[in-house]
Amino acid sequence: MQMIQPVQFHGRNSHYHRWGLILAGGDGKRLLPLTRKLTGDDRPKQFCAVVGNETLLHQTRRRVSRLIPRWRTLLMLTRAHEPFYADQVAGVPSSSVLIQPSNRGTAPAILYGLMRLREMDPKGVVAFFPSDHYFSDDEAFIRHIDSAYTLASLRPEVVILLGVTPETSEVGYGWIEPGSPLENSPSRSVYHVSRFWEKPHQRLASSLMERGCLWNSFVMIGHVNAFMKLIRHTLPELIKSFDSIRQTLFTTAERSAVRDLYSTVRAASFSEDVLSVRPDHLAVLRGTGLGWSDLGEPSRVLSVLDRKNVRKEWGARPDHEEKWRAAAEAATG
Repeated sequence: MQMIQPVQFHGRNSHYHRWGLILAGGDGKRLLPLTRKLTGDDRPKQFCAVVGNETLLHQTRRRVSRLIPRWRTLLMLTRAHEPFYADQVAGVPSSSVLIQPSNRGTAPAILYGLMRLREMDPKGVVAFFPSDHYFSDDEAFIRHIDSAYTLASLRPEVVILLGVTPETSEVGYGWIEPGSPLENSPSRSVYHVSRFWEKPHQRLASSLMERGCLWNSFVMIGHVNAFMKLIRHTLPELIKSFDSIRQTLFTTAERSAVRDLYSTVRAASFSEDVLSVRPDHLAVLRGTGLGWSDLGEPSRVLSVLDRKNVRKEWGARPDHEEKWRAAAEAATG
């Protein structure tokens, strides 16, 4: 079994231990009526130019690169999507690309990334970024995530979620109910998590908005060990399964070991099976001015396209906007 030596870090500066992991392994099923109409195939939305002239994955990588060097940013992909992402990851070092044999939900994907990161940098502080979301203000996003990295370095036992100040009483999003302010935090906008509300009905969503609850962006920042501890307490069997292949990581045997593992593990959601089960180990940073949207449904694509600051991005390609608008309206109904 040939070893492939992982890059390891022992620097004293906390910035040297900042990592990013972009989650790009989802199937994008809810938006398939739109993306299929426009592309003629079943490519997930992260590999489509939904907003602007770049794919959502390219936009996410560009945004994250302003926070972390690209060689400290990992991509989590799924092998079945290779025809759609092959050209988009050309030139990315193979050590930065993690390919799942199949999509088993966000919990196995996140744990696989954590297992590899732990070998590379046991002191790592990692942020997880969904690749299929939109932010209208990258500067505001960068300020918030930089603040969360700093907090995670000071409080290595806490996982921090980026909560978004809601613009509407959206029933299709998950919501976070903040509790008391987090002690010893350099920011006044960080709170303990009281509980989660997943896709509430309209009346409850309106109440949550009035009570100061936040949309859950699923952007998460924390020490590698803090994430591992969360999973160990909530999905111990999943941890046990991945621990069985730890010795194969960064060897030529890793691919086959991961393939065999994924054929046996059950699908699990990190949001529902981990975060919601242990809110007492979480904090939430209130995000403002982000212009965030989860582009999971055609109606949200239409909403984003209707914003003034998005129209500027189309530049010389207004036909692109009109094409997506027409398809989104058709898919919406």
